Amino acid sequence: MERLAKVIAESGVASRRKAEDLIVNGKVKVNGVVIDKLGSKVSEKDIVEVLGKVLSKEEKVYFLLNKPRGVVTTTKDEKGRKTVTDFIDTDKRIYPIGRLDYDTTGVLLLTNDGDFANILMHPSSKIEKVYIAKIKGIITGKEINKIKSGIIIDGTKVIPLRIKSKKIDKKNNTSMVEIIIEEGKNHEVKRIFESVGLEVLKLKREKVAFFDVRDLKSGEYRKLTPKEVARVYGLAKK
Repeated sequence: MERLAKVIAESGVASRRKAEDLIVNGKVKVNGVVIDKLGSKVSEKDIVEVLGKVLSKEEKVYFLLNKPRGVVTTTKDEKGRKTVTDFIDTDKRIYPIGRLDYDTTGVLLLTNDGDFANILMHPSSKIEKVYIAKIKGIITGKEINKIKSGIIIDGTKVIPLRIKSKKIDKKNNTSMVEIIIEEGKNHEVKRIFESVGLEVLKLKREKVAFFDVRDLKSGEYRKLTPKEVARVYGLAKK
């Protein structure tokens, strides 16, 4: 069961707020009956009419994008910058699952399936996200241990599942560090390193759950297979 306003919005007929207005004003029917209460829920079997027209059941689509640097993770941008949805050739109203910073690259999933997105974003699913960070300076064991002990972000103690130094470049005074997290707080990885005085020069998300972009060049994407979609839904049952 899903909220009626959400179903209307995801069909592309109206925004979420406009859908709520239509419901309150008696412009929506479910199985031939006017529904004017916000919060009402419907199932896939219900027939929903908006302004006398029956909503079509939109096909669910799923994409994996290797997000390039300098692209915003949103469906539209007020500043006219390129967005992640600009890379996907589809007539469906898709949206990104979670966010990657403007200058962060790597794994990004997009869909029009709210349940699928919620599984990957909800903390209870414990989805692992693997990042490779290029750090200014040489990271020390002391700094790694401090991060391992937990960093306070937005009043919550964040402890990475794993963090390890991958490569040290003394000549250029940089370090490559792998860090694995489950949380999805805003700018989380950068803030973790900033907490010990380290600046992230480049950041790539290498993996989300079992998804990676090893076979995709920057800006390339592919559709998920039915098996991959089913596997994600399986994560919610564990």
